Amino acid sequence: MNRQEITGKLAFSKLYESYAPMVYRRCVALLKDDAEASDMMQNVFVRIYERRNSLDLTNPSSLLWNTATRLCLNRIRDKARRGVNVDSEDLLLQIASVDDEADAYEAGNILTRIFSKEPESTRTMAVLHFVDGMTLEETAEAVGLSVSGVRKRLRTLQSKVKNLEVK
Repeated sequence: MNRQEITGKLAFSKLYESYAPMVYRRCVALLKDDAEASDMMQNVFVRIYERRNSLDLTNPSSLLWNTATRLCLNRIRDKARRGVNVDSEDLLLQIASVDDEADAYEAGNILTRIFSKEPESTRTMAVLHFVDGMTLEETAEAVGLSVSGVRKRLRTLQSKVKNLEVK
C-alpha cells in the first residue's frame, strides 16, 4: 500500500467518524427501524467509498444526506413492491388520513405511479420538503438546484396529485 492510499483511507475514516451519526439519524427517520437504518448507513458509506475518486467530497454532508435519502426511499419502495408490511407513514408522501386498508393500499399504488414517472431528484425533493419540513431554500441547496427549479417541480407534482383526486 502506497502513501497516497493510506492517506486516502485515513481521510475516509475521518469522514465516516464525522458523518456516520448524521447519516444514521437520517436512515432511522425514514426507515423507522434501528437495525435496518444501521445496515443502510453502512451501504451509504460503501457506495461513497466505491465512488470516492469520482466524487467531489468538499461538502460531504449534502452528498451523504442525499445518498442516504435516496437509498432509504429505494428500500421503502422495494419493500412495498415485495408486499412487506410498510406503515403508511413510511411511504413517501402517503395520503395522510386514510381510514381503511384498501384506501391505504390504493394510495400507495397511486404514489408509486406518480413517482415512477418522475426523476429521482423530484422524489428526493418531495421528501425533503413535505416529509422532512425543509424550506424551499434548504431543499434547493440539498439537491443542488435553484429555489425556482424546486418550486416548479413540486408544483408540477402537486398538480399531478390534484388531477388524480379530481378523476
